Amino acid sequence: MEAAELERGRKKRRRDEPRKSAVATEAVKLQSLLNRCTSVLCLCMTWAKQLSCVVFCSLLLRSPGKRKNKSSSRRSKSPRNRRSRSPHHVVVKVKQERDDHSRRGHDERKHRDQAEQEHRRERDRHRDHSDRRRNSSERPGGRGHERERDSQNLREQQTEREFYDERRRENRQKNEVSNMDSNPELGRSDSKTKDKEPANKEKPSFELSGALLEDSNTFRGVVIKYSEPPEARIPKKRWRLYPFKNDEVLPVMYIHRQSAYLLGRHRRIADIPIDHPSCSKQHAVFQYRLVEYTRADGTVGRRVRPYIIDLDSGNGTFLNNQRIEPQRYYELKEKDVLKFGFSSREYVLLHESSDKSEADAKEEEEVEEEEKSDDS
Repeated sequence: MEAAELERGRKKRRRDEPRKSAVATEAVKLQSLLNRCTSVLCLCMTWAKQLSCVVFCSLLLRSPGKRKNKSSSRRSKSPRNRRSRSPHHVVVKVKQERDDHSRRGHDERKHRDQAEQEHRRERDRHRDHSDRRRNSSERPGGRGHERERDSQNLREQQTEREFYDERRRENRQKNEVSNMDSNPELGRSDSKTKDKEPANKEKPSFELSGALLEDSNTFRGVVIKYSEPPEARIPKKRWRLYPFKNDEVLPVMYIHRQSAYLLGRHRRIADIPIDHPSCSKQHAVFQYRLVEYTRADGTVGRRVRPYIIDLDSGNGTFLNNQRIEPQRYYELKEKDVLKFGFSSREYVLLHESSDKSEADAKEEEEVEEEEKSDDS
């Protein structure tokens, strides 16, 4: 059995030997081909390098500077004028050309920058001129943009004021209800004393109290000097302020949407801003109050009337050209004129039915004149 296996192995080896020899011969051939290809590539690389050097030298020799040097060398046969054609000289020449090119580029950039600056200056001048023309065209119209901006600011301030007033009223009502619930006996005793004692006019309080204490009496981060009295109300009658500057009529101010309007130079908190430098930041307050009055029958009624109070300003508030005392309420009537500080603006107080009352008075006067003429 062992002998048979040995014979089989010998036969297999004899069969595989020619195949192995053929593979080895093919590998040798491929190796020789690769060696030849590498030699050819090396020769090509050397030839390419030599050709590139020759081309580069020929280009340098054909440059205009080199031609001039050649002509000068041909004319002057002296050995001093002959220049060496060494590679160092070629490198220096290339550096000089690069420097010249960079200088030219720098000069061109400078020229472009100067031209752009001049163009920008002309454009700015043209814009300034056009802006001046626009301003000059808008001046006779009465500063329309500024008025629109002021009206927008007033509207925003009025909405914020209304929001804060509603919050304060709610807080007051809650405090009153809580106080009445906690001690009802005090409420009864207070009502009895009120019935017995005569009604005394309250003076304006400039200290923090009630809901204003909770809000710390600040508006937009600014502490306000004034606090509204408990009888503050929003009027039903639509009052208006008609401002006049010399002979110029300014836009009407509607002052019936709030219970109080702060006048001053501080535009962040002022409901009616006054930009004159003689006015204080918080100059005066236009306040509506619920006041008792006696009717023609002798009965007592209540009505909302406008008042003005000066917040201890530096240059004062003037009612019908008379300076009023600070920290004191003054009742306002129809056609009263208000002035603040040394400002030339005058504010005339009217309401929606003022024009009708004037027209009715004029008609009555005309009727009386006609009757007199008929009698005569």
